[in-house]
Amino acid sequence: MKTQQILISLSIILFMGTNALHSQLKDRATLEDQYKWDLSHLFESDQDWRKEKESLESRIKEIERFKGTLAQSPQALLEALEFSSQFRKELSRLYSYASMASDVDTRVSKYAGMKQEMSKLSASYSAASSFMVPELLAADPSRIMGFVDQKPELEVYRFSLENIFRNRAHTGSQEVEEIIALSGLMSGNASNLYSTLYNADFPYAKMEIEGKEVKLNPANFALYRASEDRALRSQVFEAFFGKMAEFQRTFGVALSGNLNTALFYAKAKKHNSTLEAALNNGNIPVSVYDNLIHSVNDNLATFHRYLNLRKRMMGLDTLHYYDLYAPLVENVDLEYSVEEAIEKIMASLDPLGEEYKKVSHRAFHERWIDMYPNEGKRSGAYSNGSAYDIHPYILMNYNGKYNDVTTLTHELGHTMHSWLTNQKQAYVNANYSIFVAEVASTLNEELLNDYILREIKDPKVRLAILGNYLEGAKGTLFRQTQFAEFERIIHERNAQGLSLTGESFDEIYLELTRKYYGHDQGICVVDDYIQSEWSYIPHFYYNFYVYQYATSFTASTALSEKVLHGTQEDRDRYLNFLAAGSTRHPVDLLIDAGVDMNSSLPFDLTMRKINA
Repeated sequence: MKTQQILISLSIILFMGTNALHSQLKDRATLEDQYKWDLSHLFESDQDWRKEKESLESRIKEIERFKGTLAQSPQALLEALEFSSQFRKELSRLYSYASMASDVDTRVSKYAGMKQEMSKLSASYSAASSFMVPELLAADPSRIMGFVDQKPELEVYRFSLENIFRNRAHTGSQEVEEIIALSGLMSGNASNLYSTLYNADFPYAKMEIEGKEVKLNPANFALYRASEDRALRSQVFEAFFGKMAEFQRTFGVALSGNLNTALFYAKAKKHNSTLEAALNNGNIPVSVYDNLIHSVNDNLATFHRYLNLRKRMMGLDTLHYYDLYAPLVENVDLEYSVEEAIEKIMASLDPLGEEYKKVSHRAFHERWIDMYPNEGKRSGAYSNGSAYDIHPYILMNYNGKYNDVTTLTHELGHTMHSWLTNQKQAYVNANYSIFVAEVASTLNEELLNDYILREIKDPKVRLAILGNYLEGAKGTLFRQTQFAEFERIIHERNAQGLSLTGESFDEIYLELTRKYYGHDQGICVVDDYIQSEWSYIPHFYYNFYVYQYATSFTASTALSEKVLHGTQEDRDRYLNFLAAGSTRHPVDLLIDAGVDMNSSLPFDLTMRKINA
């Protein structure tokens, strides 16, 4: 999930059915420590966190001593930039502790409160330091960049300074920048509302399954939507999204509020659209986004071919949306204990070398990972690599399915990307662009898929694994592009001043989903209740993030061929890419790694592989 974001150690778990696995892990207090991440690596206790937070808070005003000095000399500039970089590094560590402590049980108000404190502290520092960019822009760029040439210690700030001058047109006066910084106190309200409702307070539907009452929270929904029992799948989908629909108005208000926040920042920064604003940090042309949507729409026949293949393999007369997560091959429901998952992931990483594997081993055995779902835990998975001087952490909701194994190696890819960048780059260059963030994660999945296919000889199991690859293409390329198109539509309508409510989000989402899945052509029936699925997707609060899953999928398809079948030089180029951080623009970094996202080759190669 995010650039600098998730991990833990696992020991013995014997194979058990999914119901047994779930029932034993429902209460976090029943989990052994080895399955929980160890946040004491960040701070020994909440009290230590509080002490550091108060100390940092007391130093905010110190930034003001640099006001009016930035263009005086190389030394003055260096001192100001080093102070700011160090302050933000400590902010990140504090925020990581508060947010991860909150994520394992979002019902605990103490940690939610600590997150709020950090948001306020961050906004206060941003306001206090808001003079820096306008002051630099008031100077002659050749003078500032000349300072970099004169003082070697400033070299690590070269790319950041070049970006500041590149964004001159989108930077206001000190007063304007201070107001924008202070608006951070409000900017996360919509996202926080959604997260609290969805993860902590939502009254999820309950169902009787195999004689037991089961709450259909996100973890259980993910578990039972993959059931071989078709009637159960249908009931689970209808119950889950039926309950989401009951809160359509509230979810609609939250998402609409997020759109307005994005629109405010786009206008305040003088961007032509929220899409342009979101892509600007990585210097990504809007055409990259638009071309992805056009290319995928032009290739929906390939997606429909996969859906028809799924229908035939499952022996169905009619394919429904609720059939899309069920096992493709009958009686091949792949399940893996955590130990088995780790063993296979580690073996799949051989092409990346011993150092890569050594750090991966640490991640699994030094409690970098929070592995299992529990009541109140944030749904999904992510990697958090923002604690620069420590190590990345991984949040999982492991249910023992093969899909969970691929998710685990996916997040491990993020973790290794963060680790290598943090080891190689100064803090100012460690937070790599989200455009490249999903490359390492999806390439890890490619390596796992290749390893499993070489290891397994059983035709039915191999077919199931191949089906899983197609599932990945469905979920990462086609589904994420559908989400990206939905985002573009709702942001454009909001910019036009049109009303956007839960009901209108329903209508837009259902129409778009039916187009992608070929509902009107009889390819896959998208039932009416799927209109509420948008309210289940937290990524819509990240503003134009999801398209990068799709672009990264095509990039990693091209790079995985080089890692698996190329030379050692190809593999070294890839590892250097992972360690490059934000020292160059993301498209240029990928060219260095061996793939040009300005060309159609990565997409065309991916289409050929899917159609093979």
